Amino acid sequence: MNKIRDNISRIRRKSFLPLYEDLKSADCVVCGGSGRSLFSLNAAMSQIALSQIGWRNKVVLTPDDPGFPGKNMYDAAADLERRYKKVLLLLNSGSGFSDDPLLMAKDLARYIEENKATKFSMGLVTSNLKSPLAKITERNGHVVQLRGRGKSKPSFEYSETGMMGDVFELGSLLLMCLTIEAIFRNLEASDVFSLCEEEFKTLGAIIDANVESETYTKLVNILERRTNVFLGGKGTANEIAKMTGVRLFHIKSFLGDNVYVTRGVNTPHPRAGDLEILISFSGETTPVLIWCDVVKKLSGNVLAITGTKNSTLAKKSDLRIVLEEKIKSGAPRRFYTRAAYVLSPLPVKLAERLAMRGLKLPEYIISWYHSVTQ
Repeated sequence: MNKIRDNISRIRRKSFLPLYEDLKSADCVVCGGSGRSLFSLNAAMSQIALSQIGWRNKVVLTPDDPGFPGKNMYDAAADLERRYKKVLLLLNSGSGFSDDPLLMAKDLARYIEENKATKFSMGLVTSNLKSPLAKITERNGHVVQLRGRGKSKPSFEYSETGMMGDVFELGSLLLMCLTIEAIFRNLEASDVFSLCEEEFKTLGAIIDANVESETYTKLVNILERRTNVFLGGKGTANEIAKMTGVRLFHIKSFLGDNVYVTRGVNTPHPRAGDLEILISFSGETTPVLIWCDVVKKLSGNVLAITGTKNSTLAKKSDLRIVLEEKIKSGAPRRFYTRAAYVLSPLPVKLAERLAMRGLKLPEYIISWYHSVTQ
């Protein structure tokens, strides 16, 4: 937490301001990234769609959306140029070498050059200012450096360093979520950092209250057994579920278990003893309640993360974490970022528990598995 806070505070305000203004003025934002970096960006940008007031015809797209007008960024650019006055390609990549965002940037740069297009801009949040992605983005927009954990060597000290890209991914999630909130509230770019500092105090208290709790201990007890894990939510909650699922899979796969996103194409029926983690601010989302009922009927265990203490989901679940938040209806919520931070120590706690049992998982093995599956 301290590392993430320090990294955000070190962002150069002069580099952040033009990206903030581009995001504020764009009427179409196309999101790009890979794995957890993409999920964190999507979670932040989805707050635009969820907010019912304060936005004027701002559209958020990803290349995976059914309505994306092309099979790649180059093909889609002509249609986007025709539909919108200003289009921002917003990318999130710690290394700056991930194939998906790099290809998107190359495609758009080629279209801009060939057609002398003036309606496009690029924005990038990255740790690596010397990467190919940073160089392309800088020629066509603005790059913000958000440092990751630095040059820490692979070790077993996950509680100190996080796992692989955790520091960058969680940092970019918080930065972009509060950027959206600042734009929604018509604040200045510099106010984003005040919001971040304010939120870190809340996050610290939330994590301290939960990580050493009886609920967390019971979760780790379940996870170290031979159980599959299912994660689910709707909308923004689903992006947080996917962020958590990626890292849990890196650990559970070594036990011969699987981690699934609920209602995914390869998601099987749960078995007795399996764990389902469900995220819902209201705790009343009908599909999420149905998923809970299915797992309970099959003698599985359900953890609910909700923003409402006495919600139906919280009452039905075996375990619950309540992250109450008072906001005006239709305004961006911090609940989803808080849920991501509360869940982020779970793979770390599981790895530490396995190490106590004699199964140590050095990070270079986890990193190898990550590299060949994503």
